[in-house]
Amino acid sequence: MTSDTNAPDAHQVTVAYRLQRSRRRWRAIAFLALIVAVLAVAGRFAYQGGGGAQVARVEISGNIATDRDRVELLNKLGEDPSVKAVLISINSPGGTTAGGEELFETIGALRAKKPVVAVIDELGASAAYMTAIAADRVYARRLSIVGSIGVLFQTINAGKLLDTIGIGTEKIASGPLKAEPDLSKPMSPEVRASLTGLVADSFNWFVDIVAQRRGLARPDALALADGRILTGGEALNDKLIDAIGGEDDAIAWLEANKNVAQDLPVVTRTPTGNGWSLGKWFGSEARAALGIGGEGPVALDGLVSLWQVN
Repeated sequence: MTSDTNAPDAHQVTVAYRLQRSRRRWRAIAFLALIVAVLAVAGRFAYQGGGGAQVARVEISGNIATDRDRVELLNKLGEDPSVKAVLISINSPGGTTAGGEELFETIGALRAKKPVVAVIDELGASAAYMTAIAADRVYARRLSIVGSIGVLFQTINAGKLLDTIGIGTEKIASGPLKAEPDLSKPMSPEVRASLTGLVADSFNWFVDIVAQRRGLARPDALALADGRILTGGEALNDKLIDAIGGEDDAIAWLEANKNVAQDLPVVTRTPTGNGWSLGKWFGSEARAALGIGGEGPVALDGLVSLWQVN
């Protein structure tokens, strides 16, 4: 009688069976977790579409840039009969001037249809302050950071570094201001004058809307537009905000002054346009869990209205 030395013993069979069963169990758990997540996300965005009278909360956070989906959301809120008012929750250092202008104009159009109130949390500076003043009323905490009214164009001169490491640059341009400033050399007077005009045009528009929306004489608005930041308390004294407070105070003001029914639910509404996908949502949630921001990095090209650009 012969024995098969390659045949698995009972212990090996038991271990293999347990491993196989464990894999099946974890696959089932993962599948169920995915189903729950999909249903939760679907329910979240389905609920955002309506479900009764509400105050819509729109969050403006991180670096501001132009965003078609966000514009579409704000426009839809203006047409949604279930939305009785909109609360703009701001926590941002600013961003591109074009992004701030887009929000200012879009919220202005929304304000013509629905009451809009802005609440600045920790930070509402530069393009984020530009966003806040589009609302009917602006709140900030006493120690929030507000202001930084101004525009910036920043570049570097790496000419000495390139000379040190032996790197030269060459270019052929159609005109003396094309592809300027050139980081390989100091800024020429002509280039500086051109960029100064660029900054001045945007800055003057910013000062004009601050004066208009905050009821200030232009010289008074200009005096506050040297780039300084202020606490909420200082901003209130300088008439850059309307009141000290948070979201509860803003809701109370809507009830008392805009005929918004008491105790309406406040529902956070987020852009869900063509740029949204389940993968993107999971990715943003993962970044948020890691503490690196739910939106990820935003490139800020061109003119910026941003506090602490570095």
